[in-house]
Amino acid sequence: MILSVHKWLQRTRFLILFISLTYLLYRLLSVFSYWVEPVDKYRHPSGASVKVFQQHNLHTDGSATMSERLRLFYWYGE
Repeated sequence: MILSVHKWLQRTRFLILFISLTYLLYRLLSVFSYWVEPVDKYRHPSGASVKVFQQHNLHTDGSATMSERLRLFYWYGE
């Protein structure tokens, strides 16, 4: 059996380059996603915007339960 050292060195170099570039791309995408993601996505909106869904207010103010809201959602087809 003939083993070519040059061929194995090329494969090893390729593998090391591939792994390092994959890790670099992963880290760049991680930094980019951290930059794009809002700081606190569950904060109350500012200005004239309104928070649409408020889980803690569903049962305290006499509003419908989650199953009733889902039934109405499918009934109206929205």
